[in-house]
Amino acid sequence: MHRRDLFRSALGAGAAAALAGRLAGPAIAQGAAARTLRFVPQADAAILDPIITTGLVNRNHGFLVFDTLYGVNERLETEPQMVAGHTVENDGRLWTMTLREGLKFHDDEPVRGRDVVASLRRWASRDAFGNSLFTVVDEISAPDDRTIRWRLKSPFPMLPESLGKVGAIIAFIMPERLAVTDGNLPVKELVGSGPFRFQADQHVPGSRIVYTRFDGYVPRPEGTTSLLAGPKRVHFDRVEWQIMPDAATAAAALQRGEIDWWDQPIMDLLPPLKRNAALTVDLLDPIGNVGVLRFNHTLPPFDNPAIRRAVLSAVSQREFMSAIAGDDRSLWREGVGFFPPGAAMASDEGMAALTGPRDLAAAAKAIRDAGYRGEKVLLMAPGDFPVIGAMSEVTADLFRKLGLTVDYVVMDWGSMLRRMGNREPPDRGGYNAFCTYSAGVTQLNPSAHNFLRGSGDKATFGWSTSPKLEALRDAWFLAPDVAAQQRIGRDMQRQAFIDVPYVPLGVFLQPTAYRKDLTGILKGLPLFWNVRRA
Repeated sequence: MHRRDLFRSALGAGAAAALAGRLAGPAIAQGAAARTLRFVPQADAAILDPIITTGLVNRNHGFLVFDTLYGVNERLETEPQMVAGHTVENDGRLWTMTLREGLKFHDDEPVRGRDVVASLRRWASRDAFGNSLFTVVDEISAPDDRTIRWRLKSPFPMLPESLGKVGAIIAFIMPERLAVTDGNLPVKELVGSGPFRFQADQHVPGSRIVYTRFDGYVPRPEGTTSLLAGPKRVHFDRVEWQIMPDAATAAAALQRGEIDWWDQPIMDLLPPLKRNAALTVDLLDPIGNVGVLRFNHTLPPFDNPAIRRAVLSAVSQREFMSAIAGDDRSLWREGVGFFPPGAAMASDEGMAALTGPRDLAAAAKAIRDAGYRGEKVLLMAPGDFPVIGAMSEVTADLFRKLGLTVDYVVMDWGSMLRRMGNREPPDRGGYNAFCTYSAGVTQLNPSAHNFLRGSGDKATFGWSTSPKLEALRDAWFLAPDVAAQQRIGRDMQRQAFIDVPYVPLGVFLQPTAYRKDLTGILKGLPLFWNVRRA
């Protein structure tokens, strides 16, 4: 399978002609649009409630509308954000947090302690890190409007880190009236206290999402703006997300000045973007993204760990990553285990299972010997998300080579996100496997590593069960130092190669592209404060 064949499929017929035609036209006038930032996201944020999905585009959307108690800077250090500060007493079992003055929601109601308590309870019902935190919470309360008090059964030093993390399913704060919504259901309206309002009346699903500056937002008065930390100062009155599934259309729009920023240009179109003197091609996230092949552990055939291990034994990370980024080795890495390269928890434990010689015939035999009898395997894939689409094409090809009867179902990304939560058999809307990716920062250690959970029904989509992985994760939180955590990390990776909750497909670095008149774009992920037009 050739990488460029995959991208031709992702781009669609006639995309090159569309690009050439658009490049011939004049650039858009700035004038009245100077206070509007036009952005093309990786895909449509079809699920607008960021608490009920692990999609990173939904997280990015959430950061415009909502705020968090804490935030991490570029060095991944946690700083206060909505809180003025906190105190810790009783040997780490009593935390008292004080909200900053002047915080208000978009409905002009003040942010109160009870809003925070309800929001965090809902978040913890969905998030791996939050779930671990709340297992040691004896009581969380709001003694008054600006105070949140935590009484813990045992110390949890990473409490601020859990509330300020950068990965998927963020501890966003919303009004209590919305936060009491069941964590499995979306809230009925989007009201946050973040720097932008969501404009529901201007939302066109699959086409446009609009945000306007919230004049009642009060940035932190001190600190340095860095990733999610420091003052969030807004310089645009309006942010428009324009959904453009066709990559050539997005590339042409960026070069014509019809949009200002393209989140994820596909790699084949980077050379002309780099040659354009009006554009900047930059890398926001140096840690990169980890490709993931996720199984549905509740249905045959992938409820059988022997079959999951056989599939892993046949995976070539080189094939997956080159499908995304071609031969430019500066943009991808293979030899990636269950913790990404450079992470303190990364090790060589068990890595021969991924880096040794690939033997497709032996893997196919192992699948048959494990009891596979030709039943259909539904692999779902997005037709409007080129990176995930490329990994899905490679997976479908691999499954067929392994003798699996593949039902390859392509849909839009929003429909795929919704289908991930369906636990029914494929003929009733469920699935057997899918590809996605995680921000590498979420996999640096077990705390926020959703795909490494083995908590069954409480695990993220795919619902992997592994009591041993769960016990090791609990031990990791209690480890006295980094050396002890690293030993547990090795044990977790060893166990993961036995249970195979998912298959790591490699790390890819995703450049972004924007007009050169934009300055102040922050590192880490697409954020819309601090950026301004020169």
